[in-house]
Amino acid sequence: MAQLPRFFSPTAAGTYRQCPLRWKYRYIDKLPDPPGEPALVGTFAHRVLEHLCDEPADDRTHDRAKELAGEAWRWISTRDDFAALGLDAAAERRFRWKAWTAIDALWQLEDPARVAVRSTEQHISTTLDKVPFRGVIDRLDDADDGLVVTDYKSGKPPRRDRRNEALAQVLLYAAAVEADTGERPVRARLLFLGGNREIVETRVDDALLATTTGNLTTTWAALEGDCATDTFAPSPGPLCGWCAYVGTCEEGRSEVMQRAAAGRLRDDAPARQVLDISGA
Repeated sequence: MAQLPRFFSPTAAGTYRQCPLRWKYRYIDKLPDPPGEPALVGTFAHRVLEHLCDEPADDRTHDRAKELAGEAWRWISTRDDFAALGLDAAAERRFRWKAWTAIDALWQLEDPARVAVRSTEQHISTTLDKVPFRGVIDRLDDADDGLVVTDYKSGKPPRRDRRNEALAQVLLYAAAVEADTGERPVRARLLFLGGNREIVETRVDDALLATTTGNLTTTWAALEGDCATDTFAPSPGPLCGWCAYVGTCEEGRSEVMQRAAAGRLRDDAPARQVLDISGA
């Protein structure tokens, strides 16, 4: 019998829904799941924007962001997970440029000097429909119409048919804020800083919160069942090409090899290197 986690985060819930076996490898077996380059670019950008929005409003300038980016580079460039990327000098320059492009995109979406920031990197632990929930909210803002949950995404905005799925995380944060403080946020927003910059947002209402917390409860119940029986089924699919455990998971390895043989495995899939698969 596997032990249930003390808390369930949006990241953990998403991992479980994607593949229960991957969840087990990461959260039960504690196997390493190092972030790839896109994730670390996001970490870099998030750190700069967090510190920028902690500044007094008049100091949230491009020049200050550049200073903070220099500090963030000294921090991230010494991390083991960054060193594991094995970037040469040219690749490091591309990494820094990608991160700065994401940071600079904030000014294309809003003027940070005009945002009334209540808090950044707000840690929250509460219970949502009997699920022990934990998360970190990038920003809580005080707007004219009320409290707003804001989260940064360094990637591209989702297709229109995937937007509700993308907004689930910030809606869970909104539900958690209300459960913890009694104050309901009026809006939940995602600021996409990569590719086509865009703000994706929704009003927060009873129906949306019920749907989002209901999905979390369903996921938690499924996890309880898997932990009770200690059986975590794999869910092979396209994302196996980016799974850190493809060398450990027989089903994932088989999925990747079949996709490669059929010409359906992207050239940039990390599994190519792990399984020594040549490109097309």
